[in-house]
Amino acid sequence: MPMALQQTRALDRHRRILDAALQVFSRRSYRDASVDEIAGASGTSKGGVYFHFPNKEAIFLALLDRTAERLRDKIESALAAHQDPVARADAALLTVLRTFAKHRALARLFMVEALGAGREFHRRMAEIRAEFAAVIQRQLDEAVRQEIIKPIDTEVAARAWFGALNEVITGWVLSGRAEHLEDKYEALRPILMHSVGISDQPRRPNRQ
Repeated sequence: MPMALQQTRALDRHRRILDAALQVFSRRSYRDASVDEIAGASGTSKGGVYFHFPNKEAIFLALLDRTAERLRDKIESALAAHQDPVARADAALLTVLRTFAKHRALARLFMVEALGAGREFHRRMAEIRAEFAAVIQRQLDEAVRQEIIKPIDTEVAARAWFGALNEVITGWVLSGRAEHLEDKYEALRPILMHSVGISDQPRRPNRQ
């Protein structure tokens, strides 16, 4: 079999395993899910799963990294649509919110049901949160540089902004209600803006 075809098939199986793992983890939780179930859902043998991933934790970490990468790409696209640094920070937060609004099971999986996923997962999750908070911090730093906002501790402000959004999403997931997550941003946005000295009225975001 040509090497290129082997690589294509391996990548396809890797993707199918992660897609199946998301379904199984979302339905069963990380703790209760098994590699056997993931193998069955992906149409792959258990040995085929272990060829790509040494254990269940590795599958979960790979799924987390894939989700973070996709979210990162969406944020970069959102940032590119704006010039004003505060608008860019706002767009980054709104992108995170909109992404999880469309994927409630994913939000629940990583924010609520992953408590037993192990030390490595929580270390990686902390790194990802810090990475996304750093995106916000860079925009706030630029806003300070341009004198759009007064000098502040942008690291603390960025973590507070991202943390506030994280709490709103987590609360929405736990509530189980069918309300639109984006509606909550109407109340959250002026609070965030006021925290850095910008007077701003609530707005209803355009749903995508």
